[in-house]
Amino acid sequence: MTIDRRKLLQGSAMLAAGAVLTSPFAGRARAQTAMTFTPEEGASLRLLRWVPFVKGEEAAWNANTEAFTKATGVQVRIDQESWEDVRPKAAVAANVGSGPDMVMSWFDDPFQYPDKLVDVTDLCTMLGEKNGGWYDGLRAYGERDGKFISTPLCAIGNAICYRDSHMKAAGFEEFPTDTEGFLKLCTALKEKGTPAGFPFGKAVGDGNNFAHWLLWSHGGQTVNEAGEVAINSPETAAAIEYAKKLYAVFIPGTESWLDINNNRAFLAGDISLTANGVSLYYAALKDEATKALAEDIRTHILPVGPVGKSVELAQTSTISIFKHCKYPNAAKAYLEWMYQPDQMNAWITGASAYCCQALKGFANNPVWTSNPIHEPYSHASASLRENGYAGPLGPASASVMADYVLVDMFAEAVTGQRSTEDAIKNAERRIKRAYR
Repeated sequence: MTIDRRKLLQGSAMLAAGAVLTSPFAGRARAQTAMTFTPEEGASLRLLRWVPFVKGEEAAWNANTEAFTKATGVQVRIDQESWEDVRPKAAVAANVGSGPDMVMSWFDDPFQYPDKLVDVTDLCTMLGEKNGGWYDGLRAYGERDGKFISTPLCAIGNAICYRDSHMKAAGFEEFPTDTEGFLKLCTALKEKGTPAGFPFGKAVGDGNNFAHWLLWSHGGQTVNEAGEVAINSPETAAAIEYAKKLYAVFIPGTESWLDINNNRAFLAGDISLTANGVSLYYAALKDEATKALAEDIRTHILPVGPVGKSVELAQTSTISIFKHCKYPNAAKAYLEWMYQPDQMNAWITGASAYCCQALKGFANNPVWTSNPIHEPYSHASASLRENGYAGPLGPASASVMADYVLVDMFAEAVTGQRSTEDAIKNAERRIKRAYR
């Protein structure tokens, strides 16, 4: 059975797609508080965003946008690009000084061109004060040198998705909570002909999340708190050796996987375990051919390694306003509108646990307790660790992420392209080039 990209991008079940209509927030009158920012006369805006994996999320965002236009008269054009293409498209717009006015981007991408972005400290300070404050990890992705260069939007949680019946057939009644037990489970799944699979390829979300979890769970780090390169360590070597053992029992071909591949393999029944956003569950639930599979899906946070605590990257997204935007007040007004309680809660609900809130005041959204599948994703914003760990975020950390340095390091070692020692040295060379 094959699952095409269109079906995956439609990825929410009817429950998710209809969430905007059934949300307790959507039916309320939109009683708005006074707006702080007033759009310029004749303003119009253009937003570049990533292609949604959950249609309910997109529907809620678009509905909020239409309501903003109705209330203010400001037209907002929304352009979509694939996850992999948002980064280069945004970088070109920033450096050329034309194109979209705003971008919904990944991780610390804004730190690659901070001087090309509008200072949104006034907006973010106000939003934080009104909504319980920002989660520390998400705040770090928006703030540079005490000023906000981007508005934190969400963390897209990453959890283990597995077939409960296959896990039990492999001899496990409960999902293992540590890396040693996790390796045993993956080994047993392969022996049963129902293997696991994680991307070792250049996947913006799943590949980066997996590589950083491998490193951090074993105590490794790219740089220390002072920003000094620290990748060449026994902890990194231990992480690679562990990754080799996992790769040996994974389904073949994971070194070339992008974000879509583990979804396809899981929904086709080729693998029984992977890590993904909640969109995987809803994609299975939506298709008649995979509904039975959906009923067998369970979710869990990633296992804890030798470091002794949960350390996960989590896909993060922020919204930046480019300095070439002709109507910066309108752009701030648009974001202020989106973060008001009615709009933000409708969007979080519509996303059906795919997008975890950036502001603590929205943590009680009922979506997190509406389905046990959602529970592991509810921790994303509170537990995420920034990709530049343990050093500060900035152009260097953004470059290391954008160049897939960690992903490449693990891929080179597990496929035998380089020895463990040489893979680490190559990563060290590339990290030093970014941090020079």
